[in-house]
Amino acid sequence: MTDSIELLKEKILENKDKVPKHIAIIMDGNGRWAEKRNKPRTYGHEAGVSAVREVVRAASDVGVTYLTLYTFSIQNWNRPKDEVSALMSLLSRTTKNEISEMIKNDVKLRTIGHVHTLPLIRRKVLELAVSQTKNNKGLILTLALNYGGRTEILDAVKALANSVRSGLMDLHEIDEELFSEFLYTSDMPDPDLMIRTSGEQRISNFLLWQTSYTELYINDTLWPDFKREEMFKAILDYQSRERRFGKVSADQDE
Repeated sequence: MTDSIELLKEKILENKDKVPKHIAIIMDGNGRWAEKRNKPRTYGHEAGVSAVREVVRAASDVGVTYLTLYTFSIQNWNRPKDEVSALMSLLSRTTKNEISEMIKNDVKLRTIGHVHTLPLIRRKVLELAVSQTKNNKGLILTLALNYGGRTEILDAVKALANSVRSGLMDLHEIDEELFSEFLYTSDMPDPDLMIRTSGEQRISNFLLWQTSYTELYINDTLWPDFKREEMFKAILDYQSRERRFGKVSADQDE
C-alpha cells in the first residue's frame, strides 16, 4: 500500500505546475461510517480526525498552499445537543493535541466563519493554536467553523453598504474583485478543487462565491476512510482536467 501511495505522489509531482494551489473539502460521512459499525455518530466524528491528519500531510507532501476544511456549519447547530457538544469537545481536544505537530510540520492554522460566537473555552483553544502557528511558512490550513456561505455573502454586503454609507467608497466602484475583498477568504485565492466525500452531490452552503469556477470531485468514500491515497487520486484527477473558465478548449481554438 505504501509503495502505491508513493507512486501516486511521484506522479503528481511530475506535473508540479498543475498541483492545485487551494483545495477545499466537505468532510461528509462520519455518521454513516459509525452507523455501519453499530456505533453512535460521535464515534464516526472521532474516527474522522485521522482522515484530517492524512489529508493535511498529503497536501503538504505535494505542495498545496491552502487547504480549507468545512468543519462545522451554522446549520450543524440544529443537530442533537449531545452530538453538538461532542463535536465542540472534539474540536478543542484535537486542536490542542495537534498544535505541536502543526508547528513541527510548519502548518499555519486559520479559521473563518462566526468563530467569535463559539463557546469561550472552545474559542480560546483555537485562538492559541492560531497564534502559535501564525509564523509558520508551510501549508495554510483553514477551518470553516460556524460557517455558512450565504452568511458570508450577507456579511460582505453589509460591510460594503456601511462603507458606501460612510463615504469610504462609491457605489459604482464595487465590482467582483472589490466584493471579494470583503469575504472571509479575502487574502487567499479561490479554491481550484473542491472535494466532497460520501457521494453526496451538493456543496451545502460552502464557499458559494469562491467556487464559481472550482473543479468538483465527488468521492463515495466516507470521510473516516478518506486517507492519503484517496487525496492523491483526487489531485491526479484534477491534474487531468482542462480548466477553461468559460472559454472554449485549447483544442477547439486550433
